[in-house]
Amino acid sequence: MSIPIILDCDPGHDDAIALLLAIASPEVEVLGVTTVHGNQTLAKTTANALRVLDLAGRSDIAVAAGAERPLVRELTVASHVHGESGLDGPALPPANRAPLGENAVDFMLRTIAASPVPVTLVPTGPLTNIALLLERAGGANVERIVLMGGAIAEGNMTPAAEFNIWADPEAAQAVLHAGVDTTMIGLDVTHRALTTPALQEQLRSTGATGVFVADLVDFFTVYHRETYGWDGAPIHDAVAVAEVIRPGLVTTVERNVEVELESDLCRGRTVVDRWSRTHREPNARVGIDLDSAAFFDLLVERIARLG
Repeated sequence: MSIPIILDCDPGHDDAIALLLAIASPEVEVLGVTTVHGNQTLAKTTANALRVLDLAGRSDIAVAAGAERPLVRELTVASHVHGESGLDGPALPPANRAPLGENAVDFMLRTIAASPVPVTLVPTGPLTNIALLLERAGGANVERIVLMGGAIAEGNMTPAAEFNIWADPEAAQAVLHAGVDTTMIGLDVTHRALTTPALQEQLRSTGATGVFVADLVDFFTVYHRETYGWDGAPIHDAVAVAEVIRPGLVTTVERNVEVELESDLCRGRTVVDRWSRTHREPNARVGIDLDSAAFFDLLVERIARLG
């Protein structure tokens, strides 16, 4: 039986690839896609989610727009990474439909309540929608949360913090303390999901969808080459989806994670008690390693299914 999931995202190049991986994988059933501010404004991330689903021929999957700003902070978008559209690079036509008239949190509440088995949430953007959901429903009928965000030892928005957590740290802290089984797939893991020119050619050889993914990576690589000197780009968000599809690809440890809310210098840092210094109870499974070869084998094989 496939695992019912809701993908909560802010497309975004790696969100788009994560979405394609999910809909190409029989291990999961995508009950819907919800969108949030993050890589771009809510209007743009929602349009991008719809456009990617159109590309894949999956206009049957509902899209509901959620929070347009963080819980208490000012909105900041990652246009310096993802471009003015949030999905710069390959040309996609405008979406051929609108999102639901229903708010993302209302959609999630209704969909989760209606599911005969508990639903897995896969947030790959700021955690605003998920925090609002858990505030209202307390995790009822939620199997687990597998989020892309945070890090043990590095940042990509600031020296201390990963973007998704930095964007809405109050939401992240609320989610981590909601008492739901939560797995954090952070930069320590996703920076090991780094594309190569050879992988790009592999993707292109699989068909039109593979060409689209390779073109996304071409644009995404520019920022990472200029910032890190890499000849590729990390496919952050797809690793969270892959962990749901194929448990064990990511090695995790159960640890306490707190989010820094007060410091300007360290805003949004996920303070992972890797060596149990505080003796606080673990509240997350934290990714520490990735079988990169198996991850990319899975990604290429699934993208090929989309033709």
